[in-house]
Amino acid sequence: MSLWVDKYRPKSLDSIDYHFNISKRLKSLASSGDFPHLLVYGPSGAGKKTRILATLQELYGPGVNRMKIDVRTFKTPSNRKIEFNIVSSPYHIEITPSDLGNNDRIIIQDLLKEIGQTEQIDFQTGKHRFKIVIINEADSLSRDAQAALRRTMEKYSTNIRLILISNSTSNIIPPIKSRTLLIRVPLPTVNEIVGVLSKIAEKEDIRLPSNEDEKSSILAKIAEHSDRNLRKTILSFEALAMTNDSISSACKLVELDWEKVIADLSKQVVKDRSVKNLSQSRSVLYELLSHCIPAKIILKELTFNLLCDPRVTDPMKYDIVDASSLFDERLSLGSKDIFHLEGFLARSMVIMESKK
Repeated sequence: MSLWVDKYRPKSLDSIDYHFNISKRLKSLASSGDFPHLLVYGPSGAGKKTRILATLQELYGPGVNRMKIDVRTFKTPSNRKIEFNIVSSPYHIEITPSDLGNNDRIIIQDLLKEIGQTEQIDFQTGKHRFKIVIINEADSLSRDAQAALRRTMEKYSTNIRLILISNSTSNIIPPIKSRTLLIRVPLPTVNEIVGVLSKIAEKEDIRLPSNEDEKSSILAKIAEHSDRNLRKTILSFEALAMTNDSISSACKLVELDWEKVIADLSKQVVKDRSVKNLSQSRSVLYELLSHCIPAKIILKELTFNLLCDPRVTDPMKYDIVDASSLFDERLSLGSKDIFHLEGFLARSMVIMESKK
């Protein structure tokens, strides 16, 4: 039994129910015979990965769905062995080098060089084909890794095509942006999400109000509560359906525990700016990290919650944003996430105390 978000993931560009102009553009690129390097960017939950996998199916057919996971071992310059997971099919591989932190350059240099030096042949037609390499979280790559990636793009462009996925282009170096075709995938509108949820409800036989306006209002409320993140919306919709016999306006929307914990932590930081409270905050941060909530997500949510607190004045907000950007960079460079998250809370307390 699979989650609805996987069960109803579109397999082809024609079956994606929103942003038809992007689908049309990708379909045209796939059929052109001159597929470029791509940089696909946009907010989380907008459908970037879904469109890329659908584009691969347009290029190669259903063979791209025969995927497997391999574990490869690489050596660092200090001779330390590191293991790295690779998702692959006969036509593409998918990697997330940023998982290795500052060692991401090793993956880019060794793995892409190995793939780039191997010529791909389509045995049905006898023609030379390129292999697709999907790089997740491209905006989290280190500068050294991006520099190595740029050289790879130039040297092995006949054998591989890169598809970079990122939430934004701000951290991507200009030489990479100039060598890729940029495609922005924005979040779907509320009405588009309502259409997707309606189709899922029909297929799963979910009981919704018979009144069309009331039904649309409930589905729109779920979409807005999930910040128009389609993945999060479908997961919330499934959770509601599993806990209620029928979905109506009386149903309470799903609240994520970790979001509530971060919201309570930020309120406590604003209320009590003491060393004792800072020490107690460490156990909360440890708990969040132990539940696999990424440190950068924790930092982002803490920042937004602090900025939205009415007790935080405008002069404080400017300094908190500045501190958040500083510790966001330190999270990328350092290895102990807890130190940087706790450091951000301490800096925020100092800012609020000095400017009260």
